[in-house]
Amino acid sequence: MELQINGRRHSVATEWREESLLQVLREHLGLVGSKFGCGTGQCGACTVLLDGTAVRSCVLPAARVGTQAVSTVEGLARPDGTLHPLQRVWLERQVPQCGYCQAGQLMCAAGLLRRTPQPTDLQIDEAMSGNLCRCGTQHRIRQALQAVA
Repeated sequence: MELQINGRRHSVATEWREESLLQVLREHLGLVGSKFGCGTGQCGACTVLLDGTAVRSCVLPAARVGTQAVSTVEGLARPDGTLHPLQRVWLERQVPQCGYCQAGQLMCAAGLLRRTPQPTDLQIDEAMSGNLCRCGTQHRIRQALQAVA
């Protein structure tokens, strides 16, 4: 099986087909930015983009990805290391506290901005509501998204 991840094709051994995309990313390919949180798709720590749409990689079997493009937090920055605008503003606005949920937050935000380049506060809140943050930085996340938009 082959997966297209962050613009590159990756061969994935047959025995990984039924594993979750998150397991394949972290354990087979070494892309550890996406985190294991709840394992049931409820917390958002594992969020990646699948053809530009935010999905929970912990509940998605790798075999179901097919030819769709997967984007992880490692793929947000340019190959030369230039940070994505979301990553820059995340740092400028000091969004992360503990940081555990931030990869999922960033990927959900990137998906939102691809669909809706100028989201309203309500659209931001709705899009980000499925990503849990125990530190309570949701207000800074909204401010960061407003700044990028």
